[in-house]
Amino acid sequence: MQGKRSLGQNFLVDANVAAKIVECLQIHPTETILEIGPGNGVLTALLLQRAHKVLALEKDRVLAGEIKRRWPELGVVNGDALGFHWGRLEGRVSGIVGNLPYNVASPIMWDLARQAPFLCRLVFTVQKEVAQRVAARPCRKEYGGLSVWMQSFLRVYYVFEMSRNVFRPRPKVSSAVLRLEPHPVAELPAFPDNLSRLIKLCFQNRRKQLGRILRTHWSPGLEEWLRGQGLDQRSRPEELSPFQFVDLSTKLTV
Repeated sequence: MQGKRSLGQNFLVDANVAAKIVECLQIHPTETILEIGPGNGVLTALLLQRAHKVLALEKDRVLAGEIKRRWPELGVVNGDALGFHWGRLEGRVSGIVGNLPYNVASPIMWDLARQAPFLCRLVFTVQKEVAQRVAARPCRKEYGGLSVWMQSFLRVYYVFEMSRNVFRPRPKVSSAVLRLEPHPVAELPAFPDNLSRLIKLCFQNRRKQLGRILRTHWSPGLEEWLRGQGLDQRSRPEELSPFQFVDLSTKLTV
């Protein structure tokens, strides 16, 4: 089956790579796994062998019907992962896996990071550059708002890279696999909305110094906090770790 470029479909066709991805999930036989975009079912077949139950979220109505006819035991939801209410899966799903469409992978992962602390693990194939941004450390050129947000909610593991030849149609960009594990609930950001606004404010102005970016929020307390972190007004957003962004979001209303 050929993927639809209009939906960003590039189907995984390599069984060996599919097996490596499934191994990353470390599936327990009692677990229910959700697959985003099952495509031609290369991952689906392996998941059905390992998990107690497999659910599939598929935007393409025709493809959703074909997948269901092929595996009647598969629970298929015809829906869009972009904007999906992930909290409805709490108590039902332990892990999520998928080859995410390159054009919407970042917003899907952004939403999942906040909405799905109940999951044990998530394994995604995404564009290599996106994977590098998610996993990037402070002061690296790839480090940005997506890095801070994802690492504030999840432990991020950059697992392996994939050849373009394992997909049909062959994409124009390279891919990589990420394994994500939610932090304990007690360690999650207390004010996620404020954190989100702070991240966007800072990284929309990443070339500017913090003193200029936060000038309307400046206070002796903020200056003292920066000194305590080994920073000052001349520091730039990429110098702050995810932990520091989370801490700052509790002290600063943006």
